[in-house]
Amino acid sequence: MMANKKEEYESKAIVSSIKFTSRASVCVDKNYYTVEACEERLIPAIDDIDIAKEKELLWDSVNAEVDSQIADIMEMYKR
Repeated sequence: MMANKKEEYESKAIVSSIKFTSRASVCVDKNYYTVEACEERLIPAIDDIDIAKEKELLWDSVNAEVDSQIADIMEMYKR
């Protein structure tokens, strides 16, 4: 007799916010700088939210902020 396969649990949680942190380090003239950006976004309770797209947009935002901070550091050392 074959054993009953356990039913796989499906998450019933509802995403109400997403929060991402991006961090990077750069070495300039033997000095190390680490920069970080963190952002949290609340997800409105509407039906047409694309969570995957919201995550992609949030990653783009925090990564762009870190890139901008590193560019500022590099520009400072050019002077």
